[in-house]
Amino acid sequence: MGNKAQDIGEKAKRRKYGQHLTSFDIFYKHILPEIKNLLRNYLWVDLYAGEGNLILPILKEIQPEDRETFFKEHIFLADVHEEMVKKCMSNAESYGISNEIASANIKLRDNLESFPQILKRKKHPIFHITNPPYLYLGYIKKHKETQNYLDYFKNDNEGYQDLYQIAMINDLRNKIGNLIYVIPSNFLFGASVSNKVRRDFLKYYRITKMIIFETSVFEFTGTNICISFFNRKTHLNDEIQSFKAIKFKNKNTFLNREYHLTPKYKYRAGSEFDEFLEEFTAHNSLKISYYLQNDEVLKNSGPIEISVIDANKYENNHYRKLILKVNKNLQEKLHRNILYVRTVDTGSVDGRAGLGIIKEHFGVNGIYVSGNTYRTHPIQIFLNPELSFNDQLLLRNYFNIILEHFREKLDSEFLTTYKYSNANYTRKYLGLTQVRGILETFPYELEVEKKKRLKALIEKGSVIDIIKMIGDYKTTQKV
Repeated sequence: MGNKAQDIGEKAKRRKYGQHLTSFDIFYKHILPEIKNLLRNYLWVDLYAGEGNLILPILKEIQPEDRETFFKEHIFLADVHEEMVKKCMSNAESYGISNEIASANIKLRDNLESFPQILKRKKHPIFHITNPPYLYLGYIKKHKETQNYLDYFKNDNEGYQDLYQIAMINDLRNKIGNLIYVIPSNFLFGASVSNKVRRDFLKYYRITKMIIFETSVFEFTGTNICISFFNRKTHLNDEIQSFKAIKFKNKNTFLNREYHLTPKYKYRAGSEFDEFLEEFTAHNSLKISYYLQNDEVLKNSGPIEISVIDANKYENNHYRKLILKVNKNLQEKLHRNILYVRTVDTGSVDGRAGLGIIKEHFGVNGIYVSGNTYRTHPIQIFLNPELSFNDQLLLRNYFNIILEHFREKLDSEFLTTYKYSNANYTRKYLGLTQVRGILETFPYELEVEKKKRLKALIEKGSVIDIIKMIGDYKTTQKV
C-alpha cells in the first residue's frame, strides 16, 4: 500500500514538472553508437539533464586518468531542479570526477527561460543531447500547480503547445548545429499540437534518423517517445524531408520505416492519407453532420416513440436505452440515417474505429446526446442528400475498407494514438475531420451497374481497383 501511494505521488510530481528521467539503456543502445567516434569533437551538453544519464555515460568511453580533463573540456549539464543537480553531481563523482570539477560544469539553471550564452564561447561546438520536460499547454492551463509555466509561451513563443517545443526553439534561435532529442512522438505524428513547431523547426533542421517507440519507455507516463537526430541546415529552406526510422512496436518487435515529410502537409507523418483525400474528394460530395442533441429533440417533440441510446450515460458496460417522444420529421430523419462512427479503437480486432450500423450494434434507432458532445462517444452521422438503406450499407463497407487500407499502409500513423495497452495493436483515435474526409470521397451518384461493381470490388478487397474506380468517376463528374 505504501509503495503504491509513493508511486502515485511520484507520478504526480513527474507530471507537474513534465519530467521523465532517461534510462542508461536508451543511451547505450540508441545514442552512443551514433556519437562514439565524435567524443573529442564536441561540447556534450544537456540543458535539462535530470540525473545526467544522456551525457555522463560518455565517461565510460574515456580512460579513467583522462576523465576529469575530458569532463572540464567536453561536458556541461544543467537542470532547473536542485535535487536533480545534486543527483547529477553524485553520478559524475561515481565516474571519478571530483566535486570541485563537477560543480564547475553542472549548474542549477532554468534553460527554458533563456539559453546559457557562455556555452557558445567554449572551445568546441555544442552537441545538445537531451530529454527535455514535456507538458502540454492544455494541461498547464487547467491545473493551478502548473500555471506558472504559462510565461514560457508568451511573446515569441506564442503558438507553441508543449514545453519540449520551447526547448527546441531555444536551440534553433541559438543556432545549435547538432541535436539529439528524446521527445513525445506527437512531434512527428501530431496535428494541431505540433504543426507550428514542425513548420518552424524543420525549415532550419534536417531529421537524419529517428527511433520511435510504440511501447512504454518511462515508468510514470504512457507518453510514447521518439529519439530524434537533427542536423542544422546550411541554408533555410522548405523541402521534403526523407529519412529512415526504426519503430519499436514492443520490446522485441520493430519495423524499419522510411518517412517523407512534406511542407504542404506541415511535415506531418502519414500525409499520404491527406493526399488521398485531397485528390479523390468528389466534386459533388456528401454533406455531413454529427450528433442528435437535446435541443433538436426538444424542437421536434411529438407523440411518436423512438428508441435511442444515451451517449452520455454509460453504465455497466452498456449505454442506457431511452424512449424519446418525437414528431414525424425527426422520426423519419433517424430512420433514414442508420450509420454511426466509432472514433476510438477498443483494442479488440472487431472493435476498431470505423462506421457501423446503429440498429445492428445497439438495437435502437438513434444515438442521443443528452449532455455535452464528446468525440470519443459513438456518434450518429446524418447525410445530405439522404441515401437509401443499401447505399448506406455500401458506404459503410467502402469507408471501412479505405480506412483499413491506409491503416495497414501507413501503420495507422495518420491517426492519433488514443491509449497504450496490452492489445495486439496500438489503439488509435479517428478524428471527425478524417471521417468527413473519407465520406466526401464516396461516389454516391454512381449508376446502378457501377455501384454493383464497387460492391464486388469491396467484397474482393481490391482496394487499388476501388481507388482507381473513384478516380475515374471523379474525372467524369462535372465541376
